[in-house]
Amino acid sequence: MNFYLKFRYAFLSVLCACMHTMMGQSIQWIPNSTEFTTLDMGQIVRINALTNEKQVLVTQELLTPANNQSPLAIRSYTFSSDNQKVLLYTNTKRVWRYDTRGDYWVLDIKKKVLKQIGKKFPASTLMFAKLSPDASKVAYVQAHNIYVENLATGVITALTTDGTKKLINGTFDWAYEEEFYCRDGFRWSDDSKAIAYWQVDANTIRDFYMINNTDSIYSSLVPVEYPKVGQTPSACRIGVVALDTKKTTWMKIPGAANQHYLPKMTWVPHTNQLLVEQLNRKQNQAKLFVCQAQTGNSQVIYQESDEAWVEVFNENQGSTDWAWLDNGKAFLWLSEKDGWTHLYKITVEGKETLLTKGNFDVIKLLNFNEKNNLAYFLASPENPREQYLFKVSLDGSKGVERVTPANLVGTHDYEISPDQQYAQHDFNSTKIRSQSEVIRLPSHQPLDASQSIEETLKRSKFASKNLEFLTIKTKDNVELSAWMIKPANFDSTKKYPIVFHVYSEPAGATTKDEYYTGFNSLYKGDMAKDGYIYASIDGRGTPLPKGRAWRKAIYRKIGRVNIEDQAQGAAEILKKSYIDTARVAVWGWSGGGSATLNLLFQHPEIYKTGIAIAAVANQLTYDNIYQERYMGLPQENKEDFVNGSPITYAKNLQGNLLYIHGTGDDNVHYQNAEMLINELVKYNKTFQLMAYPNRTHGISEGEGTRQHLVNLFTNYLKKYCPPDAK
Repeated sequence: MNFYLKFRYAFLSVLCACMHTMMGQSIQWIPNSTEFTTLDMGQIVRINALTNEKQVLVTQELLTPANNQSPLAIRSYTFSSDNQKVLLYTNTKRVWRYDTRGDYWVLDIKKKVLKQIGKKFPASTLMFAKLSPDASKVAYVQAHNIYVENLATGVITALTTDGTKKLINGTFDWAYEEEFYCRDGFRWSDDSKAIAYWQVDANTIRDFYMINNTDSIYSSLVPVEYPKVGQTPSACRIGVVALDTKKTTWMKIPGAANQHYLPKMTWVPHTNQLLVEQLNRKQNQAKLFVCQAQTGNSQVIYQESDEAWVEVFNENQGSTDWAWLDNGKAFLWLSEKDGWTHLYKITVEGKETLLTKGNFDVIKLLNFNEKNNLAYFLASPENPREQYLFKVSLDGSKGVERVTPANLVGTHDYEISPDQQYAQHDFNSTKIRSQSEVIRLPSHQPLDASQSIEETLKRSKFASKNLEFLTIKTKDNVELSAWMIKPANFDSTKKYPIVFHVYSEPAGATTKDEYYTGFNSLYKGDMAKDGYIYASIDGRGTPLPKGRAWRKAIYRKIGRVNIEDQAQGAAEILKKSYIDTARVAVWGWSGGGSATLNLLFQHPEIYKTGIAIAAVANQLTYDNIYQERYMGLPQENKEDFVNGSPITYAKNLQGNLLYIHGTGDDNVHYQNAEMLINELVKYNKTFQLMAYPNRTHGISEGEGTRQHLVNLFTNYLKKYCPPDAK
C-alpha cells in the first residue's frame, strides 16, 4: 500500500517547488568542488554555488541526434567518473508506479558524438542503463534479460538469455517493487569485468486477472503476477556473471529460495565479494552475508531479529545502496533494535559501534565523509512532526549535534556536497511553501544572504491555512498527533461539521509539518471558506519518529489498534462545543480507505459519512510481502486478518458510504469492492458505488477522470455532511 506516498506528493508538485531541486531538476554536486550540475532549459549546466555563475556543459545542439531537428528531452543524466561521457535517459514510459523504461543515449563530450544505446531494440524498452566504472561499456535490462554494449564497437552482448515475463533478470516482480522499493536489479563490479544481479522466479506465482471491458467489444484479461498473502513468495537468488565467459555463479545463501527475501545487495569495494541482506519470510529476522563472487560461498557477518518485523531502510539508508567506510572494511547501517532507529558502524567481520545514542529516531542518513569524520542525517528529537539536520562523528568520538538553526520551524531537507562544505537547503512548513538556498556547512550560513530563505520569507506573503497542531491523549493514555483547520470567519458559539482525513498504516503519516498538510486535493473549492472543520490524526503504527514501540504496536493488529486510536482521538476532538456531532465525515485512500470503512463500520456512533477510495476491504486479498510483514501468516493467525478487515464489520453500517475503486487497480484489486458489495447487499445496507473502468490505484487515467472524481467527492460530501455553521 505504498501508493499512499505517491498520492500525497501528487499535488505537492503543483503547489510548490519540488524538494531537492534547482530550477525544477535535481542537482548533482561535483566532487571536491563548489559546483553542481543540473538540467536547465533542456541543457546540462554547471553552477558555481559561491558565485552563482552558470556554464553550459551540454548544449541543446549536442543533445540533438543526427538527422533530427529537436534535441532529446532529457529525464535524467549520469556523468562518467572522468566526466568525459554522459549517459542520458529519455522517452520514458511508466512501469507500474514509475517511469523506469525508456531510451538511453551516450554523449562523448570531447568528441561531440551522440549515440543511442540498444538501438536495435524497440523504443522505450531499456531499463536501468549504467555506465561501467571504466566508462567503456553500458549495461541495461531489456525484456527481462541483461545486456552489455561496448561503446567503442557498438557490439551488444546478452549476459542472460533465459528471461521471460515470469523469470526476471536484473529487475523485480510486482511485489518486490511495490513493497521493498526494489527496481534496479544489477550492479557493476569495480573492475568493470562482472555484474551482480537479482533473478526473481515468479513462475509459481498465480496471475491475478483484471478485466478490460472498454477497449474492445470483446473483453480481455490483464494478468498480473501477484502473490496474495499466505501464498509462497517468488523464488529469488543473486548471481554474478563474468563478461568474458557470460557464465553466472549463483550465491550460496542458505534457505529455500522461495521462503526468503533478498532486498539489498552490493559489491564490497575493492574486492570480489558481495554483501547481501536476507530476510526470512515473516521478515522478523535479518542476516547480512558476505558472498564470494567466484565460488558463491557465503558467511553471515551480522544478524538481528524483532518480535514484530525488521525494517528494511531502502529509502533512507543514504544516497547510495550502502554507505562504505574504511576502504570497504566497514559500512553504516540503520537499525531500530534498541527501540529507536539509530546509525551504526559495522565492519565486514561483524563488529558494530552505535553512533547516534539517545531516545530519538534517525529519519534518514544524508551524507558521510571519512576525511571529515562526519555523517549528516535528518531527525527531530523534540517534535515528531518536524525534520532537521544533525551531525555525528563516524568514529563515535563526538555525539549528536543539531545543525539546522532553531528559528525556522518545520521540515528541512538537504542535498549535501561530497566534501560536506556546501548544501542545497530546502525548507517548508504548513504555512510556508518550499523555499531553497545554498548554505555553507557546518555553519549553516547562506552563501548569498540577500537570497537566503530568511530574506525571502521577509519579502513574501503566504496564504495561511489557519492550521492548528494538537496533541490528544486518549482514554487508553496514548498521545496522538493531530491537526485541525477551522472555518473562515469561525464563530465558537456556532456548530460546524468536521471532516477527518485518515491513513493510519505504516506507509505514511498525515500530521507532518509540511506545506501540503491540510490540503484536500479532492475537494472542489475551499473547505474552510465553505464552513468545514478539517482534521487528521496519526495514531500508533504510522511512521512518525516516535520510536519502535509506537510504530510496531500495530503488529498483527491492523484494523484494530489503529482504528481505536483514530476513534478515541476523534471522540476527544468532538468534545469541543463548536463541533456538530451529527455531521462527522471521514475519508481516505488505499490504507486510508480501509481505515475509513473500519471507522464507519466499527464506530457508527462517531462517524456518520465516509468516502473510501481503493480500499482493502479484505486483508486476505492483499500482497504477501506487505501483509505478512505487519500481520503474520494467515496459516498461523488468520483470525487477526479477519478481525482487522472492514468486510467483517460491514453489517454494522448505519451512516452514508460512498465507495470508489478503479477496476484496473493492480495494487488493491477491484475484487475488494465486489466482496464488500456482496456483504453490504447481504445485510441490506444502502450505499453508493463509483467504479472507474480500467483505472489503476491512482484513478488518474482517462480524459476527464480527475475532474469527475473531484466533483463526485465534493458533491457527496456536501450532500451528506452539509457545510457551514448552524
